[in-house]
Amino acid sequence: MLEAVAVGTVPERTARERRARLGLAACAALAAAAALASLAIGPVTIPVEHVLAILWRAMGGSVVAPEIGLRESVVVLDIRLPRTLMGLMVGAATATAGAVMQGIFRNPLADPGLIGVSSGAALAAVLWIVLGASLTAALPAAGLPAFLGEFGLPAAAFAGALLVTMVLHVVATREGRTSVATLLFAGIAFGAMAGAGTGILVFIASDQQLRDLTFWTMGSLGGATWAKLAAATPFVLVLLALAPPLARALDALALGEAAAFHVGVDVERSKRLAIAGVAAGAGAAVAAAGVIGFVGLVVPHLLRLLIGPGHRLLLPASALAGGALLLGADLVARTIAAPAELPLGIVTAAIGAPFFLWLLLRRRAELFG
Repeated sequence: MLEAVAVGTVPERTARERRARLGLAACAALAAAAALASLAIGPVTIPVEHVLAILWRAMGGSVVAPEIGLRESVVVLDIRLPRTLMGLMVGAATATAGAVMQGIFRNPLADPGLIGVSSGAALAAVLWIVLGASLTAALPAAGLPAFLGEFGLPAAAFAGALLVTMVLHVVATREGRTSVATLLFAGIAFGAMAGAGTGILVFIASDQQLRDLTFWTMGSLGGATWAKLAAATPFVLVLLALAPPLARALDALALGEAAAFHVGVDVERSKRLAIAGVAAGAGAAVAAAGVIGFVGLVVPHLLRLLIGPGHRLLLPASALAGGALLLGADLVARTIAAPAELPLGIVTAAIGAPFFLWLLLRRRAELFG
């Protein structure tokens, strides 16, 4: 009997592994296609072959191609490329943070935007936007280089996300078990408090700050620049570097903290690393593009259906698919009402809110039963 079971399970395991690898490859292809579309499509449509030639030439390669004008090169390299890279980075950070949070809390409803982490990051970032100019101006007087001010916004957002994530974990976890309902309701409360604080700061903001905040709080990649990309990238890299080593711990935590401890996982250390990584990634995403919800909820959940729950492949697949989804949403936001540009958060909410409602209906017995 045992031999029969073993023989039967090996092909099944192999088939699941093959399907997971194919899913990861599909996510990579989707991210590459979304990036090319983001670079090619816009008010000025540029053929894909021209985009590839411009990128190849920018990397030092020689190009034998149709004549490429200066205008096309400027649009691709100076306007669209920072935006595309920012979209990939923010989508990867948000989706990976969602996958890690869902693993730590053992709950597919966990998402940085849904449970208040993004709201905490947004409050801290708005605080920096409104009050941080005086701090930046004081850097030279303190003997510090002025360029450090570029890192103030992502650092403030990181601090806000870290604080909310730590408090949420303490509030929702009791005797080693995380209450789903407590997590959701605490997230709603933190989101409301952060919204109130943001409202006060908006009230006292100057006209220029108010113009910056209005569109930023609804999410946008429109302000992407090389400087903002450089400031946010180190924080996102913290999350992307911490996530793969946590894969085994997240798999073990699916069985509960006691079971994870008995198979050799340092549970408390893994939770601390996960919280720090989520705070860094979610904070940088909010600082770079504003509040963009539901990406961290939708992407990991759909990928679990496609490639399975194993985090070794789920985490990189989430990063790739998150970047592809955000670039797709950004493409819709800047073309559906051209020449005007919709806030990106509206597009992701239109996609994610019905999905969240469906997920809630599926799990309502567990939540309230």
